[in-house]
Amino acid sequence: MSYNYEDLSWSEVRDLFRKWREDNERKSEDVVNLWEAVLEDKQHKLGNERHLVLEQVIIASLDCYRILVAEECIKILSVEFPGSLRVQKYRAMRLEALERFDEALDLLDAIIRKDETNAAPRKRRIAILKARGRTAEAIKELCEYLKKFMSDQEAWHELCNLYLAEGDYAKAAFCMEEVLLHNPHSHLIHQRLGEIRYTMGGIENIEIAKSYYSQAVKLNSHNLRALYGLYLCCGHISNSKATLSKRKEAQKLGQWALSQITEKTKKKSKDDKSSKYIQALDQAFGNLDLKSN
Repeated sequence: MSYNYEDLSWSEVRDLFRKWREDNERKSEDVVNLWEAVLEDKQHKLGNERHLVLEQVIIASLDCYRILVAEECIKILSVEFPGSLRVQKYRAMRLEALERFDEALDLLDAIIRKDETNAAPRKRRIAILKARGRTAEAIKELCEYLKKFMSDQEAWHELCNLYLAEGDYAKAAFCMEEVLLHNPHSHLIHQRLGEIRYTMGGIENIEIAKSYYSQAVKLNSHNLRALYGLYLCCGHISNSKATLSKRKEAQKLGQWALSQITEKTKKKSKDDKSSKYIQALDQAFGNLDLKSN
């Protein structure tokens, strides 16, 4: 959304910034442009929100590579809070944006030595290692981080992504199971676990994936990706060397998943192509023959 900066008062811009902070929206370009056009000269009117806005502008300007804007805001905070570790973190982020990674790491290490309970600089270290393609080192750092901050869901999720990038699916599944402990009712986490187990392959993992996909569908019946995953798992089990009863159960569940996919895609799309895709899936299941062992 584009804004006519001349028509907005400083209080309207302040309220916009506040809304974006509360909604966790970056809106980096808008933040920087509105800051320069409206708020920069009116910052003394912001009261208690002034420092929050300055931090918001720093992050937005680094996103947009507006280094001079970030430096000016960092300078303001440095004068008001000399020696602040929080301000030091923004200095490290500026160095990171300038790709002076070694200097940024040194500064982050200094912050960690002063306050070992500070999670933010540790996360920035991991982000730098990841940005430089040093995935193995990033994994090692993140594992050390999680020994101290075991309840950090975002860190477990990030570690899962790093293991997936390395092709270590068993460890990725373990990390996602840790995330599931914190969010047992999230259909997306069950879906992701199903995808990881399905990728690992083998009848045992396929059956586990089927359970995760089933739970994802139970939590959100509109999750088409989980329905399709459930359908694929049932297809594998139906054509495997599992017992006849298991294969019959899988075929029945797969046909139900296919009917749900058909019903939901017909509601969402009137495109003839979607019906062709469904027919292709139906034919794939129709070609599976159940034979007793």
